[in-house]
Amino acid sequence: MTKPESELTWKDLEIGSIVTEPGNASQYQTGDWRSQRPTFNHDRCVKCGICSIFCPEGCIEQNADGYFEANLFYCKGCGICARECWTQAITMVEEEE
Repeated sequence: MTKPESELTWKDLEIGSIVTEPGNASQYQTGDWRSQRPTFNHDRCVKCGICSIFCPEGCIEQNADGYFEANLFYCKGCGICARECWTQAITMVEEEE
């Protein structure tokens, strides 16, 4: 017999369980956690979108001109976009207060 949801503890969770409401990440300003942020050099960018594909937060989007930019509200400054950019159009810089 299964327990009522109000009596479940963390030990009752199955692997891969979602504890909070799915899709709620947009409610959290995770960009406050970073110490570095990406800067995009449009002169070097070939608009390939590799940065967007590898961004673990999904916060890099294409603008109206076709260039990619990070939404700094969500960007955690991990630098994966800069490491994956084969044209070296993305540079990580120290975050200023």
